[in-house]
Amino acid sequence: MATKITSKTTLKKIIEKKGADEILAKHGVPCLSCPMAAMEIDRLEIGKVCKMYGLNLKKILADLNKKI
Repeated sequence: MATKITSKTTLKKIIEKKGADEILAKHGVPCLSCPMAAMEIDRLEIGKVCKMYGLNLKKILADLNKKI
């Protein structure tokens, strides 16, 4: 069984999953193309990113866990 993605899951772990980058992009997660984020992607938690940018964490987690 796949590990469930939570608010504490790092972006690095998420984007390792097939199709996750498309889901994050659909929800407007800006970190995928940010050069600064690339340096700390292994420490950036999806919950903190959503809070920083006012994104809907529940919807993003639901989509990620449903499709991955």
